[in-house]
Amino acid sequence: MGAEELRMKTEDQLKTDLASLKKEAFNLRFQQANGQLENTARVRTVRRDIARIMTFLGQKAAAAAGTSKPAAEAKPAPKAKAKAKVKKAAKPKAEAKAKKPKTETPKAKKAAAKKTAKAKA
Repeated sequence: MGAEELRMKTEDQLKTDLASLKKEAFNLRFQQANGQLENTARVRTVRRDIARIMTFLGQKAAAAAGTSKPAAEAKPAPKAKAKAKVKKAAKPKAEAKAKKPKTETPKAKKAAAKKTAKAKA
């Protein structure tokens, strides 16, 4: 389904096409879940056709509301930030090491006990 075809259709025709494509997408998902889907590329094309129709419906709604700007002009271009990035000061090593002591796991406790037992012997 090309963009030219969609431009020629009325809003009602687009809505019926959208409903049929959504039903098809639903059926394709079930086929995929059951392992019966033969044409996996169809899922992608249906998804894109749905998005394409929704875009045209949005544009027609915007045109009916009075804003006749194309989608490309509707969004302003992002402005470049002029601020320079400021590096954060590094924490002193004393603060970095001031963390909570880690609790030892039972396995680590046994290993430490074996080391001390060997050292004593």
